Amino acid sequence: MSILGNILGRIFKKRDAPASAPVTPPPVSTPAPTAAPAAAPAAAAPVDVDGILDFMNEQRDQKLNWRTSIVDLMKLTGMDSSLAERKELADELGYTGDKSDTASMNIWLHKQVIQRIKDNGGQIRDMTD
Repeated sequence: MSILGNILGRIFKKRDAPASAPVTPPPVSTPAPTAAPAAAPAAAAPVDVDGILDFMNEQRDQKLNWRTSIVDLMKLTGMDSSLAERKELADELGYTGDKSDTASMNIWLHKQVIQRIKDNGGQIRDMTD
């Protein structure tokens, strides 16, 4: 799995309750010819990522600044935040800048990961709020 996929999985799995038993689908029946078309499935509810990550941070002895630091965000989600791992994440996300300029790369990575979280239904307040 990709590094980004691991980060997203570790955040979004916090909202899902573990399944205790397999769910058996209901029996299939054929609709009556005059039946109205089935409604489209409802969109997934937005996920309060602020709440999830803040809760995870509250459980730690060392508080992490996940809102501005890719290193802290990765640590908070239990990921390896080493430079090698961040460079691999940069490659995965298409970073074209100088990877030896780690400050610029880290800022770019954080913005990209936060945007991907939002793109996947995560709600995170902008830092300007």
